[in-house]
Amino acid sequence: MKLVPGARRPPPPASRLVDRWTSVAGVDVFYREARVAGAPVMVHLHGFGLSGHYLVPTAELLSERFHTLVPDLPGFGRSAGDADALDVTALAEAAAAFLDDRGVESATLVGNSMGCAVVCELAHRHPDRVDRAVLVSPAGGVHNQPLHRAVRQLARDGALEPARLLSVAVPDYLRFGISSTRRMFRALTEYPALERLIELQIPTLAVVGSRDPMMPGPARVREVAGRNDNHVLLVVIHGAAHAINFSHPAELANVIRQFTADEPIVDDPDAPGLARAYELHRGIHLP
Repeated sequence: MKLVPGARRPPPPASRLVDRWTSVAGVDVFYREARVAGAPVMVHLHGFGLSGHYLVPTAELLSERFHTLVPDLPGFGRSAGDADALDVTALAEAAAAFLDDRGVESATLVGNSMGCAVVCELAHRHPDRVDRAVLVSPAGGVHNQPLHRAVRQLARDGALEPARLLSVAVPDYLRFGISSTRRMFRALTEYPALERLIELQIPTLAVVGSRDPMMPGPARVREVAGRNDNHVLLVVIHGAAHAINFSHPAELANVIRQFTADEPIVDDPDAPGLARAYELHRGIHLP
């Protein structure tokens, strides 16, 4: 649409996601939701110290096809709860309790960063609750240890992310606090992320960015993914860093749509920018 000079720009389209509150085990939990009658459920789980706010761009693009839920886990974002008392297992149980509260028997879970560990633990403890797992920029392994190394990686990643992410992430990090950051980092480093990933018996999509300083290089990731017969589809979004759900929502949503439909991963020519998505590994148990 061509704008006449001096004319007002049309307002941005209203979000399909509606802000909601619920109480889970006596804790006030904030979440975003877009309902589609009869559609499968997709739940988006955020990363370390953040809320679900930065996941919204990708969640919105998928909300026409899925009943979409984007919670702030207890202790994060706008939800109540004591983050100092939580670890990966507790967060997985909190996510399961949220599903119970929303009347969801099973769902496709989309995690980013720390959220990937929560997805893996939920699938480990409650395998019947997870239809498919989508792990975007998994974090918390040996590549992110010790803490000062992870801090440097985060600083490098900040320079690679869109500047507008700062207005979303900084308030979340400040709210989360230093003591909670230390405890959650320790919990992540102690979590057996690789073991949980390898034992997954459900279709699993792992998405990494080629510029992500929090991840090993794509070749190393492929070597790890190919160590055994598995259900993992590994996709690289070339040009992306760590917060792919925020920086490259069109490319990521396109990959997730193809994965959930058991289709080959084909780059979306309509997605903006120079990023491209391609398969790096496909487990023998996948279609």
